[in-house]
Amino acid sequence: MKFLLVFDFDHTIIDENSDTWIVKCAPEKKLPNGLRNSYRPGHWTEYMGRVFVYLGDNGIKEDEMERTMTTIPFTAGMVDLLGFIGENKELFDCIIVSDSNTVFIDWILKAAGFHKVFDEVFTNPAAFGSTGYLTVQNFHAHHCAQCPKNLCKRKVLKEFLDKQLERGVSYTQIVYIGDGGNDLCPVMFLKKDDIAMPRQGYTLEKKISQLAQDLSPVECSVLVWSSGIDIMSYLKLLMKE
Repeated sequence: MKFLLVFDFDHTIIDENSDTWIVKCAPEKKLPNGLRNSYRPGHWTEYMGRVFVYLGDNGIKEDEMERTMTTIPFTAGMVDLLGFIGENKELFDCIIVSDSNTVFIDWILKAAGFHKVFDEVFTNPAAFGSTGYLTVQNFHAHHCAQCPKNLCKRKVLKEFLDKQLERGVSYTQIVYIGDGGNDLCPVMFLKKDDIAMPRQGYTLEKKISQLAQDLSPVECSVLVWSSGIDIMSYLKLLMKE
């Protein structure tokens, strides 16, 4: 018996958007209008690339960015939840699928001591170049019309499950914990024994509700959460079964 826990990162594990939090490093803690207005829907990663160039041009160094990022608050109950999962790793495999980047997630998890809770992190690869500027790339290419061009979370999840099956690992249940519109695509891939846990009041919950109203509900069960403690209660229930 083994369960797979799939976490989104921004507004799920942390209670903010890591990409907008980094703006606190910018002069006057804001971006020029021209840069702010250069975002095109579905092209967030390219936009963040321009933000990182702006920060680099303004002399913002890696250590200052790291200091800023590690002040980001965790969502209520999430520290307890991750501690609990860490104590029960024989039952839970745990992955992150996020539209953030490797550098930010790494900093935040390491600073809080949660690095070992997660078996794998799937997110946009980022690194500091020789110039000291942070650069970020798209995670992959895909053909999904629903998802932003850099990341289809369904494709990530499906490929991970296929790879695990090749290793002889299959899961009793997948628990998908997220909040955003880009979490709907992987949720629609889940089967009837799986469970989607959308964050209360956020886009994913609204989209799942809309599908039910349109009489084309998702196949999996749905359990709404507002704190990591709600998720922990459900996992404790699983352990009793």
